[in-house]
Amino acid sequence: MTTTILPALIERFFTQRLIHQRNASAHTIASYRDTFRLLFKFAQATLHKAPSSLEMADIDAPFVITFLDDLEANRSASVNTRNLRLTAIRAFFRFVSFEEPAYSAQIQRILAIPGKLHEKREVHFLSRTEIEAILATPDTMTWLGRRDYTLLLLAIQTGLRLSELTSLDRDAVNLGPGANVFCLGKGRKERRTPLTKHARGALQKWLKEPARSGAQALFPNIHGGRLSPDAVQFLLAKYVKSAGELCPSLRQKRISPHVLRHTAAMELLQAGVDISVIALWLGHESIQTTQVYLHAHIALKEAALAKIKPMQPQKTARFEPEDQLLVFLEAL
Repeated sequence: MTTTILPALIERFFTQRLIHQRNASAHTIASYRDTFRLLFKFAQATLHKAPSSLEMADIDAPFVITFLDDLEANRSASVNTRNLRLTAIRAFFRFVSFEEPAYSAQIQRILAIPGKLHEKREVHFLSRTEIEAILATPDTMTWLGRRDYTLLLLAIQTGLRLSELTSLDRDAVNLGPGANVFCLGKGRKERRTPLTKHARGALQKWLKEPARSGAQALFPNIHGGRLSPDAVQFLLAKYVKSAGELCPSLRQKRISPHVLRHTAAMELLQAGVDISVIALWLGHESIQTTQVYLHAHIALKEAALAKIKPMQPQKTARFEPEDQLLVFLEAL
């Protein structure tokens, strides 16, 4: 049994297991790639070994746990991110268990590392006033402003994930009868999301804009390339900051692109759309994922409270001390 097989196993894991056998999405491959980049850089810093020189024995359970702890302590990773990195590592070692069963004891110890429990945070979403304030901020007299306005409107109305939004091409938009936008979602699931009259009109105007450098992306950067997730986060933060001057409630909120997705879900819920339809709309594999919006909807809880018959206070009898003789007998 050789000790320098780790690089070859990593290569086969990505090319054979993820790409060829599982047909994993680009998003999944990128997430797993980033995990192992971080893992190998951590190994280089702590074990003083180049990634290509690492041995299987180096990546044992204690090392993996130390790596995960370092992500939280020194990289400010959330518990969700920690668990995501652990998922990628587990996937690799499950692959190794078939390729190199001689390492089964080491593999089982790594697979036994539990995910970290955490409190589920409250779902944050925007009110109508906050939505209008943000959408009023882009300068629609400029190309960038028109792009950003249309992008933000589409994100809020459709609830597309950030990766789905940035991967949209111009031909993904259907403005005919039953106007909709087509995307390839999580797990390579195809999904069509209907458009409101407002969003349809905005997209119709946007698609009349000349494509930058022959760009196919629906929302390209100034060079014609595809907008990165970081770029969307940056422009959203810029507009939220500006909108906060007129809408003070925005100053108290931390708004990410995913908050726009939450906002779309809450808009549907407040309109009375069934939770199972919202799950299909958002591309959730399980309706349980969508249930979180029910918990966040305070108006539904208040409506339920209003249906409860109020408790009638009972008339309290006046206190009378017990008979002294009975008190004496009880004390015996």
